[in-house]
Amino acid sequence: MTRNPVTVTVAYQVIPGRETEFHSWGWAMLRATAREQGFLGGGVLVDGEGDWHVVYRFDSESSGLAWENSVAWAQWTAKAQALARETGRRSVEGSKTWFESQTDSPATTPPPTPPRPPDKWKLWFVNMSAVFPPVLIFNLTILPYLGGLNPLIRTLLLCLSVTAIVTYILMPRLQRFFKKWLYPPLQALRGRHKRRTA
Repeated sequence: MTRNPVTVTVAYQVIPGRETEFHSWGWAMLRATAREQGFLGGGVLVDGEGDWHVVYRFDSESSGLAWENSVAWAQWTAKAQALARETGRRSVEGSKTWFESQTDSPATTPPPTPPRPPDKWKLWFVNMSAVFPPVLIFNLTILPYLGGLNPLIRTLLLCLSVTAIVTYILMPRLQRFFKKWLYPPLQALRGRHKRRTA
């Protein structure tokens, strides 16, 4: 094992709407990591494409592997699975990495305040934008042919159809489309990250 510092960058694709929770999870995990032998620092970053990166650094490869093979790391990883999907991992040895200029150790510097959830009226607008079109289409094209059905069955069919369309088709696209409007604090984080890496 080498004694060179090792910087690990783990990329995540965060579930839309769970960015605040993931941000808090990342800094909480790094605070726990700060108690480990050989830990040098870490940070939680988001790039211009909306991908998140958790970065941590140890004084040697053996120290980093000891943390990644620990029960505590497995527990933190399990918590993240409800918030995001890991999409990549990169490990760099040596001291001359971009990481050094990004963040200080969370053990000495308090983490930034996580972005707050969107305003309720914004969520209402996005939800209405997702629900109204399929309800209108269903009422104009399908319901006239279901007039003879029991109202309970007819309403159930409407709800099943609309919720499926909203959940799997419309809402993910609308959340991506309105992301900058819903989560302006995340855009500020991205801007700071771009300025640091420029």
